[in-house]
Amino acid sequence: MATTMEIVRGISQIMANSHDGATDENGELIKIGLKREEGHPVYDSRVMDGFKVSFYGNQICIHYHSELKLKDVYANGFESDLEQMIEDIASFIKKEYKKITGDSLSLTKTGELDAIVQNTSRIRTWVQAKCYYDIGGLGDSTEGSNADSEDRLEDSFRKFLAQDAGDKRPSNDKTKAPTPGAPVHAGNGKVHARKDIHSPYKAE
Repeated sequence: MATTMEIVRGISQIMANSHDGATDENGELIKIGLKREEGHPVYDSRVMDGFKVSFYGNQICIHYHSELKLKDVYANGFESDLEQMIEDIASFIKKEYKKITGDSLSLTKTGELDAIVQNTSRIRTWVQAKCYYDIGGLGDSTEGSNADSEDRLEDSFRKFLAQDAGDKRPSNDKTKAPTPGAPVHAGNGKVHARKDIHSPYKAE
């Protein structure tokens, strides 16, 4: 079973290979299913869209953003089209993960689609949507790794505290102790004087 770090590295490699115009080992354009892939890259006016991912414990969140026209927002099936687009992206991630690592990646959708539509004019509008997916096999391993990490942190902190030398001076300390009655600088422009080596500091 793949560890959390191996899964993160695999998905990170997928994201590095999913930019606009990315090609595979045969020089063919990588097809994700985004709207920007439709039409000619030079002669046609393409819809610009894209996606990214973020991790939350044993979950992955797929974020999708796209330009669209205001009439598309009021069209029937707008929300279902967004869900299908994110589902296509999830399928692409699973397929590429299998190709890169040789292992299968299980992504199970949890919760509902979260989308927000904003506009810059009466014509130009964009949408930002996201969905959460549970990563298969990370339910218990994440908690165990956190517990092991806390134990290692506590052990390291105990070892650090055990190195306290107390009042013992290091062997390479060549500074001389202040003589009785000599003024001693106490910081912030203040000078203190002592009657003897054991007396408390007193301001001059």
